[in-house]
Amino acid sequence: MKAMNLFSFRKLSFGICSLWIAASSPLSAQTTRVLSPDGMTYVDVRMEDGKLSYSAGLRKVVKKDTVSVRMLEDSPLGLYTNVADFTRHLALVRTESGSIHEDYTLWQSKQSHIVADYQQQCFTLRTPQGKEITVEFRVGNHNIAYRYNIPQQGETAAIVVTDEASGFRLPQGTTTFLSPQSDPMIGWKRTKPSYEEEYTPDEPMGTPSKYRQGYTFPCLFHVGGAKASPEGWVLISETGVDGQYCGSHLGEATADGLYRIAFPMEGENNGFGSVGAQFGLPGNTPWRTITLGETLAPIVETTVTWDVVEQLYEPAFHYKGGRSTWSWIIWQDPSIVYDDQVAFIDLAADLGWEYCLIDGGWETNIGRERMEQLFAYSKHKGIHPFVWYNSNGGWNDAPQCAKQRMHSPVVRKKEMQWLHKHGVKGIKVDFFAGDKQETIKLYEQILSDANDYDIQVIFHGCTLPRGWERMYPNYVGSEAVLASENLVFSQHFDDMEAFNATLHPFCRNAVGAMEFGGTILQRRLNRGNNGGTTRRVGDVFELGTAIAFQSAVQNFALTPLNLDPAVTPKFEIDFMRQVPTTWDETRFIDGYPGKYIVLARRHDDRWYVCALNGQKETLNVDVRLPMLAGKQVMWLSDDIDGKFPSARPVTLDKKGTLKTTIPGECAVVLY
Repeated sequence: MKAMNLFSFRKLSFGICSLWIAASSPLSAQTTRVLSPDGMTYVDVRMEDGKLSYSAGLRKVVKKDTVSVRMLEDSPLGLYTNVADFTRHLALVRTESGSIHEDYTLWQSKQSHIVADYQQQCFTLRTPQGKEITVEFRVGNHNIAYRYNIPQQGETAAIVVTDEASGFRLPQGTTTFLSPQSDPMIGWKRTKPSYEEEYTPDEPMGTPSKYRQGYTFPCLFHVGGAKASPEGWVLISETGVDGQYCGSHLGEATADGLYRIAFPMEGENNGFGSVGAQFGLPGNTPWRTITLGETLAPIVETTVTWDVVEQLYEPAFHYKGGRSTWSWIIWQDPSIVYDDQVAFIDLAADLGWEYCLIDGGWETNIGRERMEQLFAYSKHKGIHPFVWYNSNGGWNDAPQCAKQRMHSPVVRKKEMQWLHKHGVKGIKVDFFAGDKQETIKLYEQILSDANDYDIQVIFHGCTLPRGWERMYPNYVGSEAVLASENLVFSQHFDDMEAFNATLHPFCRNAVGAMEFGGTILQRRLNRGNNGGTTRRVGDVFELGTAIAFQSAVQNFALTPLNLDPAVTPKFEIDFMRQVPTTWDETRFIDGYPGKYIVLARRHDDRWYVCALNGQKETLNVDVRLPMLAGKQVMWLSDDIDGKFPSARPVTLDKKGTLKTTIPGECAVVLY
């Protein structure tokens, strides 16, 4: 039995309509409309010729009439299993409807207190052989989720799902913001897919992906992006993925705009493990989620990822987010030595931060005995260490240590016992192997075991988090993005930094914590600030990413050099000393993916606003910030193409007007 979440309240009420139609009788078309609590989001579920499908959209008032604007065309549903084919020759035997009220807290996300209401509709189907499946829909304001529930089938107590018919059919004229799923076992030491591919903006729907393997979640679509009508936005992802299922992605689009759910590739996890899923009965699949908006506000602000999942175990300890220093990102491998780690522990203490990340290579370069001394020094300075681990097992060739410590429950628990003994509060586990159920189980096992030892977990080289902030209370963040390390590795990514930073809040970071490891305040990305790649964006732009990117623990890229006023202006360090990493509220103000974003987040009673210009051209911003109306704030800006960052106190007018001109690849920050 799943543990009850003491911090959430769920109220359910149901009504049942029993149709009891004979499994062998043909069905004429039958459509059921499910409306959100505000009546403006809808799903039409259609039963015809023994198949179940759905379409979805938004309703709007036009000249006092309410019209339905379809944003997903008729899309297939169903599972292929060893028990039965649940995609055709089905009879609808029962429907159930009800309402669900969610009221819960979530300390690691973009909103701390979430209240969400959904209308629920369940459709129970039967095959000619008498096997049953229930398709469950939940429809909230701007948000839709569905999953499959399978009861025990006679004496059959387990099921194997080999594929899904589930799909999403977008209207013609849609453009896409997608990241390709990579081939398996390629890249650095055969560590892909790791959700570290580049996004292509506003691409015509149906354009083949880079590897012809489809696309990673989340997937953003601009309905009407090719100047078709109507116009709106659709964000598609999944949530509730645990060790009982595999992670999935979207396959290649068909000519008529259908993207089907695709399971992992055979080669993932070094070819070991099934590409499907098996679980005991009764059981259910993960949720497929759809967020719809006429504007981008529902996309950026969505909480559906967490609304429909449950906490899987109680937190054994009080977990806490915070800021962390991280030597490796700028000083790289040579910094994983005792003296350099002392320098970054000291830096964390000087900044008033909570954590310091000791990255890969420590087991060889520092050794366990001196690591214990480092832990003691960290405790003396009031800093909690995070320690890096290689996920290993047989699924990657990455040489970094510590190796072969996280793949097995016996050695993993012994390692965590050692960490706990010395006051370590977190681990960063890197280099996973894809989305097979075998790998998803490893994520869950690491999280569950770590909870027993007061350890928070960050994943890198990994899959997308899928509701994990609520499901696993000691989970704090995942990479699953082309993150800051690429800024060090290649100038191309520095040249693309502004574009990517103004894209991620609309897609990757909209559905889960994104541990990017950014906010680089050196102009040159090497130890001496005198070589390597060159940062293109302005200083305040970098400060703004600390607001735009959300993860409960942020491994920022500051170095001891940044405490020198000749390198970094004092007002920038003052901002970084107090910027939070956990938020009580998030509001989208304005923007367009890959071009610009104006975003506001609140921590306690203080608002932080970033306006990032991701384009090379000057951006004119004229928006209202009612939360700051008539208030004095600090105004940070990149002036004259980012060469002269400045700070000054400003009092906004009674409307909270933010009206300014922002040079290309620069920003304004208010707090």
